[in-house]
Amino acid sequence: MANHKSALKRIRSSESKRLTNRYKHRTTRNAIKRLREMEDAKEAQEMLPAVSAMIDKLAKKNIIHSNKAANLKSGLALHIASL
Repeated sequence: MANHKSALKRIRSSESKRLTNRYKHRTTRNAIKRLREMEDAKEAQEMLPAVSAMIDKLAKKNIIHSNKAANLKSGLALHIASL
């Protein structure tokens, strides 16, 4: 167990950040899955900017690597183009 006041605060803050990051990452993964399962090209085209923004936010906060974000976005764009 931590002995310093600052270490106790770091434990609390890192736990809350972990939960926030986990929520955002899970939400984005669900949105990606929903987008990949779509059959209607027009509907998928409308949803792509929102999902891309979610992915960009994860990369900006270093929840995912920027290269992974780019790979996800290009894969989604290819999928929508093939619909």
